[in-house]
Amino acid sequence: MTMNEVYETIEPKRTEIDTLQGPTMIEFGSPTCGHCVAAQPLLALALADHPRLRHIKIADGSGRLLGRSFKVKLWPTLVFLSNGREVARLIRPEDATDIHRALAQFDIAK
Repeated sequence: MTMNEVYETIEPKRTEIDTLQGPTMIEFGSPTCGHCVAAQPLLALALADHPRLRHIKIADGSGRLLGRSFKVKLWPTLVFLSNGREVARLIRPEDATDIHRALAQFDIAK
């Protein structure tokens, strides 16, 4: 699966996320967040090596239930899931190596 470029404004329900099968990364952020914008090339680089990874990009903010259910406080927050269970989390990654390390927490090889 390719990297999502656009933040979804309609968020899935937590129960939907918890029942997802396979590897998933949820990216919580905002298109106006400088940290989120800076992370995009890093994400593109890291995700290019993981085409099987489902990438869900969610516009987060006050009153957004999915972000609160994952206790998101800063953007971007990347939550890595395997079959609906969190296996790793990154907050404001500074290089693609951080993302690759998180992806290594579960087997999603090419």
